[in-house]
Amino acid sequence: MPMNIDRIIETFNRHRVACLLIGGVNFLLRHEPYLTFDIDFWIMDCPENLRRCEEALASLDAEWGAGDDDWKPVVQRPPGWLASQAVFCLASPFGAIGIFRFVQGLANWEESNLNALSGQTASGVEYRGISDRDMLLCQEALPEPMRKLDRVRTLRKALSANDTV
Repeated sequence: MPMNIDRIIETFNRHRVACLLIGGVNFLLRHEPYLTFDIDFWIMDCPENLRRCEEALASLDAEWGAGDDDWKPVVQRPPGWLASQAVFCLASPFGAIGIFRFVQGLANWEESNLNALSGQTASGVEYRGISDRDMLLCQEALPEPMRKLDRVRTLRKALSANDTV
């Protein structure tokens, strides 16, 4: 089943999850077509927002487990399960979802939120995504073999074009 980006973002919006798009979908929506297999969110790390995120994931019929023997629908997990680790890779009928409570290379969620850009998907679903500067900082924080050089080039070009405006 193909990823339904709109359905996932709409659900996070409906549940008022304070989140920023990061990763490939953020790059795809703002720059150029990019093959990605999941949608990644950096969420504000506070108890109330974690609760709203847990509810959004449950309404998407998401599943997660710390290991194969622990894999199950998140609706079966006790409240507060998102506080158990920093990064989650979940499956849902609408696509794979990554949840990040911190992002390597960026100082804090609040600062990145101030610099974040608002946008809309092709069908008009509103989202907020980290800025080009923050996307580049994330790439540069990765070990060199893991960096996506095509993204780095595109982001540097976009940032240098904005500096000359």
